[in-house]
Amino acid sequence: MKAILSSEWLKFRSVRSTYHAIGTAALMVLLGVVWTFYVSTLADQRGTLRAAAPEEGFLPLLQLSLAVLGVLTITSEYTTGMIRTSLVTVPKRGALLLAKAEIVGLFTLVTATSILLLTYTTSRLIANDRRLGFNETTLADDLPMLLATALSVTALALVGLGLGAAIRSTAGAVVSVVALLFVLPGVANYLPPPWNTRVASLFLPNLVPQIADQRLSSRLGDGFLPPWAALAVLLTYPLVTLVIGYNALKRRDA
Repeated sequence: MKAILSSEWLKFRSVRSTYHAIGTAALMVLLGVVWTFYVSTLADQRGTLRAAAPEEGFLPLLQLSLAVLGVLTITSEYTTGMIRTSLVTVPKRGALLLAKAEIVGLFTLVTATSILLLTYTTSRLIANDRRLGFNETTLADDLPMLLATALSVTALALVGLGLGAAIRSTAGAVVSVVALLFVLPGVANYLPPPWNTRVASLFLPNLVPQIADQRLSSRLGDGFLPPWAALAVLLTYPLVTLVIGYNALKRRDA
């Protein structure tokens, strides 16, 4: 397994798409700086105001960038035909997908955590003592939400990997990720109560506050799941999609 991991890590860091995805995700830090300077200027003119936290407002950029990275980790091999070489080198397709999942999961977790913490830190330093709404809590208070967010981004990247293995199309897998992240949670709001809030609480965007044991008053009222249950639901997403991807990878020819 060590040899497989080394091979997959070499492929992962040798393709341009990895660096494009990282660069796009890292734009979150720059956008957070620009946003904080902007709202700080408004605060100097108006006094206090309540602005969205940059690590929340620009989160979709981080989510989609790293989810696309997960997708491309497998679909790019189908595009270039490298998957045939991979399957000759590693006949056990489950081992191949597991190695890719380990690399994507660990890399995404480190990258997402670093970008979130950097965005958080730079925005608070720029805000200084201005009252902007998002800088009125301490890092100790916000850390559970930041870590839960990084974990959810990691889960989403693994979902992208699983969907990429199942669909074998970059566009199809990315559209599926977008639907899961943005479309389906919105559709759940049209269900009759109380099913609208109960179903919505199971979707990825709403699991993070529940894992961090925070209320969902802005979207759902109180969270319906305790932190351990919300974490279990979050982990179910990549597990299910990777199993589906493995079954598709096992049945189909390269």
